[in-house]
Amino acid sequence: MVDYDEFAMFAENAQEVGLPLTEAPLVRRCSVRIGDGRGVSALRWGSGEPELVLLHGGAQNAHTWDTMALALNRPLVAVDLPGHGHSDWWSDHRYTPQRLAEAVAIAVEALAPRAAAVVGMSLGGLTAWHLAAIRPDLVRRLVIVDVTPGSTDDPRKTEAITTFVNGPADFASFAEILERTVAHNPGRSVQSLRRGILHNAHGRADGRWVWRYDRQRPTAEGPFDLAPLWNDVSAVEAPLLLVRGARSPVVDDADIAELLRRRPDAQVTVVENAGHSVQGDRPRELAELIDGFVFAR
Repeated sequence: MVDYDEFAMFAENAQEVGLPLTEAPLVRRCSVRIGDGRGVSALRWGSGEPELVLLHGGAQNAHTWDTMALALNRPLVAVDLPGHGHSDWWSDHRYTPQRLAEAVAIAVEALAPRAAAVVGMSLGGLTAWHLAAIRPDLVRRLVIVDVTPGSTDDPRKTEAITTFVNGPADFASFAEILERTVAHNPGRSVQSLRRGILHNAHGRADGRWVWRYDRQRPTAEGPFDLAPLWNDVSAVEAPLLLVRGARSPVVDDADIAELLRRRPDAQVTVVENAGHSVQGDRPRELAELIDGFVFAR
């Protein structure tokens, strides 16, 4: 049996990246009802009015931001997207950015209606783009981490991620799920990956371990078409920062060219020694970028 307390590992997060931590941060879980009996769960950091909203990538959860949140040291809300973490799963298992944005809008309006910025990574980034298009009042500044609507136009861009996410649904033991995760993330410490699994998987009564996210189900309509989200990129007027991971193939130069064609004022920054999950590989660097873009005037 592996013990798990989702609020007991912050000192380990801080130590791993050399952050001083004199006392445990104030973090609590909250939930917002979005209709039809469904709920969106989130982590609320700090006691003040939230200044940021964080949206994680597919097959992740709100705890992917823990180390970065410690580095920022600001009140914020990290959302579990529907079908992920502690948020409810949907019966049709269809988590498009457009539908996610509609659900997230309800949660943000309830938890952080005056946040200075929304930060979204991968699926959370696509969700944030649509959120900014349909609810500009909730997205005053926008930070997108390593994704564009063009990220799925070539399967090779996301092949490694897709292979891992669509791999085995359950595992004989915690050791087995950890071994597969370490093999997929050779640049990340085992300690960090162990924390991530504890947040993103759980043991069943039979001893096997399963992921804490719902899998997309294939339908007759086929894969999601992300191309319409380029229209959101053009429509969004909020100041925009796109952060790329230098080791990630998910965003290429053609994507950046299209982004800048539609949004010539966008800022684009590359984080060295970071893969797709910049918040996991270089959390302090990403925190500095967000702090400078959102709060430096």
